[in-house]
Amino acid sequence: MRLKKNDTVRIIAGKDKGLEGKIIQIDPKSERVIVQGRNMVSKTMKKRSQQDKGGIMEVEAPIHVSNVQLVSKDSVSRIGYRIENGKKVRYAKKTGEVL
Repeated sequence: MRLKKNDTVRIIAGKDKGLEGKIIQIDPKSERVIVQGRNMVSKTMKKRSQQDKGGIMEVEAPIHVSNVQLVSKDSVSRIGYRIENGKKVRYAKKTGEVL
């Protein structure tokens, strides 16, 4: 998976198309990411303790990695790898910026 935690991405498909956010969690097995504050769904939560309220909560749902693209210099770009000074680095293919 080429995306990493804390990357800023733009959603390119689905109900939040065009919105941006930061990746807070990655699941490489199912190829899904959770973007902060995006793809919100209502979920019923059970009361866990006396202080904890139960009820309906808004939580982020996972988005497939093919439906998000990395944002670099205010434009979306695919990610590539190249060797620089003997180290493998990620770079934005559109701008050439090293990430």
